[in-house]
This record gives sequence, C-alpha cells and structure tokens, in this order.
Amino acid sequence: MAENIHLTQATFDRLKQEHQHLTTVWRIDIAKRIEAARELGDLKENGDYHAAKEEQGQTEARIRDLEAMIERAEIVEGGSGDGTVAAGSVVSIRYEGDDDVETYLLGSIEEKRDGIEIMSPGSPIGKALVGAQAGDVVEAETPGGTLRVEIVSVGS
Repeated sequence: MAENIHLTQATFDRLKQEHQHLTTVWRIDIAKRIEAARELGDLKENGDYHAAKEEQGQTEARIRDLEAMIERAEIVEGGSGDGTVAAGSVVSIRYEGDDDVETYLLGSIEEKRDGIEIMSPGSPIGKALVGAQAGDVVEAETPGGTLRVEIVSVGS
C-alpha cells in the first residue's frame, strides 16, 4: 500500500485547484489546439500538432500524479508546535563529524519553499527525526551505513 503524503491544508487546496483547472479548462484548450493543428495538414511534419500532443501527454501524467497525491494526502499543520519534529516541521540538523548546519522541510516536494530543501518523513533520516526534539541526537540506518544526526532546531 502506498504511503500517505503529508501536505499542509494550503498545499492540498492548491493541488486540488490545479487538478480542477487541468481537468476542465486545460483539457478543452489542448483539444482545440490539437484540432487546429490537424487542420494544417500532414501530421508527419506538423510541429504544432506534435508539440500539442507532447504537452497533452506530459500534462495528463501530471493529472494522474495530482490524483494520487490528493487521494493519499494527510493534512498536517506545519509541525507539532511543541518543538517536536513532525511532518511539516522545518528542521535544522548537523551530521556527526560535520560543523555545517543544514535546514530541511520535513514533507512532500509539493511543499517546496525557497531556500529550504525537502526531506521526506518516510526517508531513513526523516523517520529517525520524527518525534525527536532540538538537542537530541538520532541514528538513521541508510544504504550508506548508520548516520548520527544532531537536531539543532525545530520550527514550522
């Protein structure tokens, strides 16, 4: 069974709106563009037709992705609010043996914010971080071996 996707209410609403637009307005528009391109004649050398069909294929794939995300969405409130790492939290961490602090949003790529990388709560490190607090050191079993990570701060 597929894992739930953690989304804030705002992102969930944005995805539903995008899905609605693509399945109504966009589908009508692309059908008109394909029909207009067909009327230009020979389809083998018709760049407008091929471009419209390529766009149609890519956008239909996005529609399927949106449907899957909407179906599997679990609404989160942008972190727990009590300093505990949860889906939707912005977490600053330091890997053992490294002085640099890295900041991640623990959530779905659809939650992307400028300047903050995304980490899936279902990844090995994401799973280890969930439930921990600033100051805690957690261990994560990754394909490259065991990683120790210090949680520097937790926000939302």
